Amino acid sequence: MDKYIELIKNSYSGYWNYLKNEILFQNHWDNYFYGLIGISLLIWFLELWFPWRKDQPIFRKDFWLDTFYMFFNFFLLNLIILIALSNIASELLNDALSGIGLTLSDFQLFDSDDLPKWLGLLIFFLVSDFVQWNTHRLLHRIPFLWNFHKVHHSVKEMGFAAHLRYHWMEPVVYKSLLYIPLALIANYSAQDVSLVYFFAIAVGHLNHANLGWDYGVLKYIFNNPKMHIWHHAKDLPKHVRFGVNYGLTLSIWDYIFKTDYVPYNGRDIELGFRGDESFPKDFIKQELYPLMSQNEEAN
Repeated sequence: MDKYIELIKNSYSGYWNYLKNEILFQNHWDNYFYGLIGISLLIWFLELWFPWRKDQPIFRKDFWLDTFYMFFNFFLLNLIILIALSNIASELLNDALSGIGLTLSDFQLFDSDDLPKWLGLLIFFLVSDFVQWNTHRLLHRIPFLWNFHKVHHSVKEMGFAAHLRYHWMEPVVYKSLLYIPLALIANYSAQDVSLVYFFAIAVGHLNHANLGWDYGVLKYIFNNPKMHIWHHAKDLPKHVRFGVNYGLTLSIWDYIFKTDYVPYNGRDIELGFRGDESFPKDFIKQELYPLMSQNEEAN
């Protein structure tokens, strides 16, 4: 038990020092704090230069709420819970395997040092995106998880910052389901995968931006604003009642597994979900909503 208490303490202090160095620009070029700001400003400017919905205000509905979500979910959430939880889960798994004389490396499919770095990172990206695509489908299909995912779908006007409006429980689910698949394929440092993460952030921002782009033939590979807006459509036909276009960075999974749906130009469709009129409008109540709704269902 003492080992885990020490691990929790080190997780908090370690991430706090990391975040402090990010803000003070004392880390390397893979600075996630200023990288997020830079990507966000660039795509916001693109929204202003090439607006798809021209009557949408510069500071759209919930712009500042989504901006808060963006920094809370990308940085403060790690400090509050995710890093410590991730480290504990990793240590518990390692202890369980060591109890039967094994280590996680015994299950690795390949050694990342045996591959060119670009190929290893490409495999890392594809596996990560595919697992997240499946996880996203679960968020829509399992009622318990859908109550958490409603926070993201409460967006009523799309803009880049809506990308990171989500309940804190979502990354717990994503990271839990991602941990073992990624551990089986390679071990890369945060600096190694930073380009992958920056690319995923940029595409995710673009997907939610007020931009009418589909990238031409590349739309069959990469998710895009014209495709993703249908994922946020309030009304969908019964045959796709659990949702469509689950892709995060890549759209190819949706085309392969027939969950793609772009019936027409969706620029002006209503966004949200049925019953969102009564969904909370502020951060605290949105964070508490899944717990309250579960209690109501139990009663």
